[in-house]
Amino acid sequence: MEISIKINGKSYEGDVEPRTLLVDFIREDAGLTGTNVGCDTSQCGSCTVHMNGSAAKSCTVLAVQADGASITTIEGLATNGELHAMQQAFTEKHGLQCGFCTPGMIMAAVKLVESHPDIEEDDIRHGLEGNLCRCTGYENIVRAVAEGSRQFDPHSPWETEPAEHKITLREAERRARERSRT
Repeated sequence: MEISIKINGKSYEGDVEPRTLLVDFIREDAGLTGTNVGCDTSQCGSCTVHMNGSAAKSCTVLAVQADGASITTIEGLATNGELHAMQQAFTEKHGLQCGFCTPGMIMAAVKLVESHPDIEEDDIRHGLEGNLCRCTGYENIVRAVAEGSRQFDPHSPWETEPAEHKITLREAERRARERSRT
């Protein structure tokens, strides 16, 4: 099947088998190897990319399902050679060890912080539950996401925001469910 996918602002076309996974198209057809294949079962999150503005595990999406989509991979986060704030935070706070999970972890963290700028430590842990790291104890990853959140919102609760202004991720999800019912 002929497909066309925009990845990091560039169009990629290909003739793929219907069973081709998006992660394989990204790595093999587009030649972007920052997106990793870890488990092929959506358990580890190493393959997380942004698809049409949302985080998606590319090992669970068929390439034909992404036909016409706009994808951002870890390679597409940097702008004009400057690392994205979350990439920089992972570097500064040592939020990686072997680095295998790092691209997916960063991609998930960017969307987590974009949707919940007033995020707290427990919410970071909850929000990244779908991304596994086999090397670290997650402490530096959580610190890196917290640091990255300050770049998104200089008044982040990680700095000086009073506790009464914080909203937890679980509370935000509860409120979203309530809004969707009405």
